[in-house]
Amino acid sequence: MVESFISRREKFGSELPDNMAVYLYAGESRQMSQDDDYPFLVDRNFYYLTGLELEGLILVIIKEDGALSAKLYAFPHDDHAERWHGKRPDFAGLASISGLDEADITDMESFEEDSYSVLRNPKFRIGIDGSSIMNGPRRFREQMSSVRGNDDIIDVKDILTSMRLIKSEDEISMISEAAKITEEAIAAMKEDIRPGVTEYELHTRLEYEMKKRGSELFAFATIVSAGRNSFYLHHGIPEKGVSGTVEDGSFVQIDVGARYKGYCADISRVFFVGCGSEEDDKRVVLLDLIRDLRRACWENIRPGMSFNELNRLMHEMTFDFLVKHGLATEDDEATVAAHKYYWHNTSHHLGLDVHDLSNALPKDYRDMPFREGMTLAVEPGVYIPEWNVGFRIEDDVAVTSDGARLISSGNKDDLPEVIFC
Repeated sequence: MVESFISRREKFGSELPDNMAVYLYAGESRQMSQDDDYPFLVDRNFYYLTGLELEGLILVIIKEDGALSAKLYAFPHDDHAERWHGKRPDFAGLASISGLDEADITDMESFEEDSYSVLRNPKFRIGIDGSSIMNGPRRFREQMSSVRGNDDIIDVKDILTSMRLIKSEDEISMISEAAKITEEAIAAMKEDIRPGVTEYELHTRLEYEMKKRGSELFAFATIVSAGRNSFYLHHGIPEKGVSGTVEDGSFVQIDVGARYKGYCADISRVFFVGCGSEEDDKRVVLLDLIRDLRRACWENIRPGMSFNELNRLMHEMTFDFLVKHGLATEDDEATVAAHKYYWHNTSHHLGLDVHDLSNALPKDYRDMPFREGMTLAVEPGVYIPEWNVGFRIEDDVAVTSDGARLISSGNKDDLPEVIFC
C-alpha cells in the first residue's frame, strides 16, 4: 500500500496547476463527554494520500515551477500524552506508512512560520479540500481563507474526487476483504436468530464478530431491524430494554458493514424466522420480487448505465408487481406508485466512505455514466406496510469493462440464503 500512497500523491500533483500550495488536514477528535472523545476518524482525502490515521497532522503539497514536493507536519513525541492515550508513531514510523521521506516530516511548531511564508507569497495559489464535512478540516479551510481571502483559495476536491471514483485492484481487494469480514460476522450471528431474541443481542453479536475478524471502526451504524422496524430504514442502535424482539413468522433485516484498512463494505441480508405456507407467505412473495430486481441489476450494471437509469428500471418492475398484487392500478403513474413502496435509491458509490464521495460529486451525479473501476453497493428493496413485510438485499460490486463483478459473496443467479426456519 505504501507505493499506492506515493503514486497517488504524484498523480494528484500532476493534476495541479503550477505554483500552487495545497493544505490538507487530518482532522481532530470530537469531545463526547467531560473526559472522553468520540473515536477519531481521519479525513478521507488525507488518508487517501498518506495512509495515516492520526489526528492533528497537516500535509502540504507544493508544485513550484513544475517540481513537486510534500511535507508532513506532526506533533513531536510527548511522554505525558502517550501515558494516557498510547504510543504514537515517531517520524520514522510515519514515513514507513506514508512513503514520505523522513526528512520531509517535521515538527508542528514550524508549521506557522513555514505556512506564513507561502501564504504571503503572491507567486503561490492556495489549494484546499472543500469537500470535507468534518469540523476540524472545515475550520482549517476557514483559517486559510482568512489569510488569503476566498478569491485566492482554490478548491482541489474535484481532482481528489475524480481519483477516488475509480478504484485500483488494491482498493477493490480491501473492499472485498471488508465484505468477507462482514459476511462471516453475519453467518456467525445467524446462529442466534430465533423467536424471542432481541435486536440488541443480534446487534452486539454482529459487531463483536466483525471486530474479532479485524474490522476497524464500522463503515456505518449497524442496523438490525425485527419485523416492522424494517420500515425505519436506518433503525437506530437498539438500547437494552427497549430493543425490538424477533417474532415467530416474521423476519430480521440486517444492514451492516465492516471497515478494513480504511475501506467499507455495505451488506444487507434478511432472515425469515419460522416457516409460513409458501402459497400465502407474503415474505416469500416479496422475496420473489427482490430476486427479480436483483438479477436485473446484475444484467444492467455496466459502463454507460447510471444510478437514475437503474432506479427507473427498478421502479418499472416494482410497478408491474404492485399492479399484479392489487397495490396499484394500471391507471396510476408508475414512478409515483412505485415510490410508495420503493423508498430508497438502488445503488451508491462505495469506498473510503460507505456513501463514497456523495458530498463531493456534482448535484447531477446520479445521471453520470458508470465507468470501469467504480465500486458500488447495490440494494433493491421494497417495503409494504399493508403486508407487514419489507426488506432489501444488498451486495457490493465493481464495474468491469462489460458488466459488474461481485466483490461480496452473493451470486448473480440467486439470492444468498435468506430463509431461516
